Amino acid sequence: MTREETAAQISRRRIFGIISHPDAGKTTLTEKLLLHGGAIREAGTVKARKNAKFATSDWMEIEKQRGISVTSSVMQFEYEGKVISIMDTPGHNDFGEDTYRILTSVDSAVMVIDAAKGIEAQTKKLFAVCKMRGIPVFTFMNKLDREAKDFLELLSELEDILGMPAAAVTWPIGCGLNFQGIYNILRNEVYLYREKTTLKLGPDGVFGPELEDIITINNLRALRDQIELLEGAGYPVDPEAISAGELTPVFFGSALADFGVTAFLEHFLEMSPAPGPRKLADGGEVDPLDPAFSGFVFKIQANMNPAHRDRLAFFRICSGTYTHGMTVTLSRTGKPIKLSQSTQLMANERENVQTAITGDIIGIYDTGNFQIGDTLCTTKEPIFFEPLPTFPPELFAKVSAKDSMKAKQFNKGVEQLAQEGAIQVYHNEYNEVVIGAVGQLQFEVFKYRIENEYNAPLRMDELDYSVAQWIKDTDMETVKRCLDSRTMLVFDRFDRPLLLFPNQFTLNFYRERFPDVKLVDATEI
Repeated sequence: MTREETAAQISRRRIFGIISHPDAGKTTLTEKLLLHGGAIREAGTVKARKNAKFATSDWMEIEKQRGISVTSSVMQFEYEGKVISIMDTPGHNDFGEDTYRILTSVDSAVMVIDAAKGIEAQTKKLFAVCKMRGIPVFTFMNKLDREAKDFLELLSELEDILGMPAAAVTWPIGCGLNFQGIYNILRNEVYLYREKTTLKLGPDGVFGPELEDIITINNLRALRDQIELLEGAGYPVDPEAISAGELTPVFFGSALADFGVTAFLEHFLEMSPAPGPRKLADGGEVDPLDPAFSGFVFKIQANMNPAHRDRLAFFRICSGTYTHGMTVTLSRTGKPIKLSQSTQLMANERENVQTAITGDIIGIYDTGNFQIGDTLCTTKEPIFFEPLPTFPPELFAKVSAKDSMKAKQFNKGVEQLAQEGAIQVYHNEYNEVVIGAVGQLQFEVFKYRIENEYNAPLRMDELDYSVAQWIKDTDMETVKRCLDSRTMLVFDRFDRPLLLFPNQFTLNFYRERFPDVKLVDATEI
């Protein structure tokens, strides 16, 4: 391909993550987008537990049982000439680490908000990560077929709570039992909810006569008042501000009823950015048109296909072209690796890939070579993309196999889930396994997966520690001399020593007593 042809192909790519508070309808929206792209024939809702029609992006057995997403999944499809990669992420706070890592690999984010509840705690946290990285955010106000907050109040919440100016692109006509449709401000047309038809308005928009016999008097009056306010005091849709992550376009609809989703998808593809330059750890950046191949592993997942006990490394291509069987350098070790088998993804289903370019997400079969954050490249000198964020665990537990005959399966499971980043794994001096998590649900998922995917029943004893500090530039003799009954010495999977403390007070007290022991948190190691 010539440089111009490559640029044209890259400009077709869109990679975005979907973020929200739990139960705002994130996975349901993902399903409907896939349905529109022809990637699936029938959307399963997350709540559909009584039948076998589960959400495509919730492929783990535990996700189907609980009706929640506990791992991020990647799905690709084509729609109107664009190649789209969607990352569905867990909304639950316990899996924030997985979500934050996903947000380092996307070019834009879709924030789903329950219109009855407005902005919730987890939405705020995830939005802060997007803002910090300058990712453009598109807002979808969901569940308009139920009673909702005041629409203008929802819009002002975005600015008041998140500090993000918002520009309405579509606007609802009523909600709940009185929901009659959506007005597309940019296209000057109305999508009628019950009639399932589109009505093109005249030059006067909603103030013209076209809606008078179709929309109820109360809804029409409210719609006209709200549009008048938006025209007078609202933000205009500014593509440059949207691309810079300084303005969020807002869409309304119902993912469950598949209403307002088409308009959202079409506008999103027009407004969202194609893959751009990626920052390197040394401050430089990689141009997407650079012919040298490069990219990074942002997620590792074991056992997506239980029949094969396989491991996939999710890889974002940042420059160059992937070809089947190519040899690349793993920057961390400097070793060459042949990429003989890789796939495109649809949750847990996959298709073998022969070539892929900048802006594609591929799954590389991993035999244990890769770690999250690894850079693969064909450049003369190894390059390193910006490191992915790590989070200090706040809950700890000692785990062991109930049956010593299952110790091998147990150890394999622990090692693989640690490499996935699903849980943080440590060991003490006696080689007992200690796991660390950000939230309680991570422990439950860990136990479920070890017992079901590796067939190794386990014993789990929660420990009374909540703060971890890594030991730096201190010899082990000094550390051991300074141990007391309220601290625990463990080692991470890179054999770096760290101390566990019950709380911040004990840590402060320890620092005063033993100033010779240099302690740092996860971000400084």
